[in-house]
Amino acid sequence: MKANQKPLVILPAKRSRLLVGLLLLGFAGLAGRAAYLQGMHNGFLQQKGESRYGRVLEMNANRGMITDRYGKPLAISTPVESVWLSPQDVVATPQQLSRLAGLMDMDADELHKRLDGLPGVSQGSRAASRRDFVYLKRHLSPPVAAGIVELKIPGIFLKREYRRYYPAGDLTSHVLGFTDLDDRGQEGIELAWQDELAGKPGSRRVIKDRKGHIIEDVESIRAPKPGQNMALSIDSKIQYLAYRELKQAVETHKAKAGGLVVLDVKTGEVLALVNLPTYNPNNRSNRNSAQSRNRAVTDMFEPGSTLKPFTVAAALEAGRITPDTVFQTAPGSFSIGKATIRDAHRTEALTVTQVIQKSSNVGSAKIALSLPPQALWEMLNGAGFGELPGSGFPGEVSGKLRPYKTWRPIEQATMSYGHGIAVSLMQLARAYMIFAAEGEIKPVSLLKLDAAPVSKRAISRDTALAVSRMLEMVVQPGGTATRAQVNGYRVAGKTGTAHKLEGRGYAKNRYLSTFVGYAPVSNPRYVIAVMLDEPSAGQYYGGTVAAPVFSRVMHGILHMQNVPHDAPGGTTTSLTAAPPKDNKGDV
Repeated sequence: MKANQKPLVILPAKRSRLLVGLLLLGFAGLAGRAAYLQGMHNGFLQQKGESRYGRVLEMNANRGMITDRYGKPLAISTPVESVWLSPQDVVATPQQLSRLAGLMDMDADELHKRLDGLPGVSQGSRAASRRDFVYLKRHLSPPVAAGIVELKIPGIFLKREYRRYYPAGDLTSHVLGFTDLDDRGQEGIELAWQDELAGKPGSRRVIKDRKGHIIEDVESIRAPKPGQNMALSIDSKIQYLAYRELKQAVETHKAKAGGLVVLDVKTGEVLALVNLPTYNPNNRSNRNSAQSRNRAVTDMFEPGSTLKPFTVAAALEAGRITPDTVFQTAPGSFSIGKATIRDAHRTEALTVTQVIQKSSNVGSAKIALSLPPQALWEMLNGAGFGELPGSGFPGEVSGKLRPYKTWRPIEQATMSYGHGIAVSLMQLARAYMIFAAEGEIKPVSLLKLDAAPVSKRAISRDTALAVSRMLEMVVQPGGTATRAQVNGYRVAGKTGTAHKLEGRGYAKNRYLSTFVGYAPVSNPRYVIAVMLDEPSAGQYYGGTVAAPVFSRVMHGILHMQNVPHDAPGGTTTSLTAAPPKDNKGDV
């Protein structure tokens, strides 16, 4: 120590010992805490670590396949890739972003909006964003997805999803419907059986690095459960045949729309369900409500003369008439109060069988008025009018059948030939099963059945057979539907031509033309209902525009299924001959 330097201040020994003690105590506390967390309470640290790097990812379930009754695929799910990003993690050059936009066929401005409009892209930096998951584009093709992977842009990832594909395209679009981008059913079978088809998604726990890359697959929490496969009652060959013939008829007669239903008489299964106009469910960009509406199931219309057999059946059941009972229909008109019912042609007198064969409105009205209103209502309701057909199709209608206590005499009369009541084409096809199945009716099914459902008796066997003989006369010479004949087979059916409703009345020159029938009469197998909406090429009677469609479709089905002939002598079907004069009787 130098002479002029002051001596250092020596601190008390106990103060230094206190400081050292505090430091040791702190270290001991840290050591104890570390031992506690890592040895006794390590779940806390794991939880905090996993909250930063661990993620639970959803694993999509494969949607169930839809097939026709023979296992032919109608709707399948194919794996596709979707691009998503974590905005705060994206680091990309302008060249990479330009290439990315080109691969996804996306405008550069739109891409920047998807990137959340954050600055600093060109410098490779990005500000924080509140969102950590943003879709760029869904359902990409494999080549495009591979090109995006090659760009190696941090923060941009691919996600495996499934896209629905419909091999038959517009042939089955109204039956199947379609799914949205998230593979959820939106229409048709896809919507009606969404829960069964969708399955249940699974999940897995993974560890990601700070850039979002999965570096470790920790565990599978729940395995995805695939959706159920579903076999429909539809026969693809019959569906194609029905579609082809209906499309030709709609184009030939310049109709606004058309519908066709084919039912299996033995089981009630729907073998074909066709509507026009239609759409391609694989490309729905130009779809509109007119194209996607399943008119045969969801639309109602006045059935016209196709309802006359039910009026006759009600009177036969009540014992008021026999097939040979004569009704005076001259002079071709019948007045009820201020209203007048007219036939399109004049006849002196007609038996009940001829009322159906000639499609006399006057005769049908007089038969209906011979009944109590309740008897006619019970017949119509027993045939399924006014209640759901039971197909389970979304939006199927029950039609309109007003309570009989509200009927006025004119309403009871006009209802006998299909005015003042509304039905769907599916209802009409199902109702005719009571004549084809000897008085029994079944619920309709869009799913393939392992066994026939329980039938409900609607009318007696004798009444059903009597009406069936009348309906067979309709397609014979002198009837309104000679064009419905099928060579080699006995056919029964009924035409209908109804003015369309317009405001509070009926349109003068707008018609809805129908034909419903079944074959072979000796052992009925199939019921076919055909409807053309507003044919405008000059012909509009049901026997002229709808009956030929029935003939061609029924002919194709019977030969396709090798159904034995029940008319060995054969019948001659002329699809080009002029309709008989009394073809107007179904108006």
